Amino acid sequence: MSEPPPYQIDIRGLRKRPKELAPETESRIDEAAEELGFVEREPRKRRGRPKSPRTGQVHARVLPGFSEEIAAEARRRGVQQGVLIEEAWNLYKEDRGM
Repeated sequence: MSEPPPYQIDIRGLRKRPKELAPETESRIDEAAEELGFVEREPRKRRGRPKSPRTGQVHARVLPGFSEEIAAEARRRGVQQGVLIEEAWNLYKEDRGM
């Protein structure tokens, strides 16, 4: 009655061991894989959208009237609100002689 069930596996004895391949063995494997259509051991480039050059974020809190006006102007011109902020900053710098 004290015997473990026959379907139970003792995993305490299992160990992970890295494979050690000689360079010539690895090159033979690569050649065989290439013949079968498998190529590239290195991971591919990241998929998806390319990074935007506009990565800086400004979290501006403005009064409700201002936010509505900014949103309306952005919609009217067909640009993002951040573009309006960039243009306003450039005008400010020009005015200050920066």
